[in-house]
Order: sequence, then structure tokens, then C-alpha cells
Amino acid sequence: MISAQSLTRPQLRRQLRKARKALSQSQQRAAARDIYRQLAQHPLFRRARHVSLYLPMDGEIDPRLLLREAQRRGKATYLPVLNAWPRTRMVFQRVRPGETFIPNRFRIPEPRIDRARQRTIWALDLILMPLVGFDDEGGRLGMGGGFYDRSLAYLARRKTWRKPLLLGLAHECQKVDRLAQASWDVPLHGTLSDKGWYVTQTL
Repeated sequence: MISAQSLTRPQLRRQLRKARKALSQSQQRAAARDIYRQLAQHPLFRRARHVSLYLPMDGEIDPRLLLREAQRRGKATYLPVLNAWPRTRMVFQRVRPGETFIPNRFRIPEPRIDRARQRTIWALDLILMPLVGFDDEGGRLGMGGGFYDRSLAYLARRKTWRKPLLLGLAHECQKVDRLAQASWDVPLHGTLSDKGWYVTQTL
């Protein structure tokens, strides 16, 4: 486990990205299967009807087995899409089996924007989120763009109904002892690594 105490966020982000990118293709495939085995039959995945996932890049753990499983079960599946304007906004758009994607400005594949297929974030049941680093108290270190945090900022104003459930997906090598949280950081309900669960709130 990496100690985050003596590192700045950019330093920590570089170190953790290097660690996950150092994983071999066989290690990546095994980790993706481990994530799938732990989550595919879990009640929180089984009962979710509207599920957002992501397409992996930069060594992120791959959730596409879960994407295909969700579609096989008839769930509505979504991917995050960056708006052309305002450029800081991210929306969630439904995707279907066999759909083709185009690279966005960060070279991340995403569906072509179609407002008719987008869903407001608070109407999603489950968001499976990529991350660079995590701790066992719900802390999440992202790539630094703040897209998820801005999209989920409304949760700070909600007292009761707090959909969706937020679950980070990660390689175990991305775990740190403790992440310092900024005021705008949105905590996760838990993180699932290829080695196990780190649950911080009721799932």
C-alpha cells in the first residue's frame, strides 16, 4: 500500500498511474474477471436498473464484462459523455450492444452525443466509477478534471434521497493509506478492487 501522507496530489497521481500501467495484459484481464465475479451476482448490481459504467483507459480496471452482463440482463446502461459546451460538464448517455464510439478530447471513447438518450444523474441507480487512487474510508482520487465531483455536487444538498449509489472500481495496487479530501470531493459508498470490497456506507 502506498503512503499518501508525504506526497502532493499530482505526485500521488503520477505514482499510482505508473503502478496500474505497469500491470501486464494478463494481469489486467485477470483483474477484470475478478471484478466481474465479485459484482455480477451481488444484490446491488442485480437490483440496479439504470447503471453507468466507463470505458477503460490509462491502465484503469476494465468493467466491460459487467457492461455486457448488464445489457444481457436488460438493464439500461450508460456511459459518461463530455459536453462540447460548457466543457466542464459531463452527462450520462444510454448505450446499447454493438454501438460504436468516438474519442473525446481526452482520447476516451464515448458515444456520439444524443440528448434524447441522456438521463439525469440522480435518476441512475448505480455508478461504477474509475479512479486513480482510493482509501478504505470512501476517498477517491481521480484524474484531476473534477467531472464526477461537479456532476455529483448536488448530493451535498440532499438530506434523504441520495441516489445514485457510487462504487469505485480499482486495482488493489491503487489503494493508499489515507487520502486528504477537498471540500468538493464526493465520497464513495465503497470501492471494489480485484482483491475485495472496501465498503464505507450501506450498500
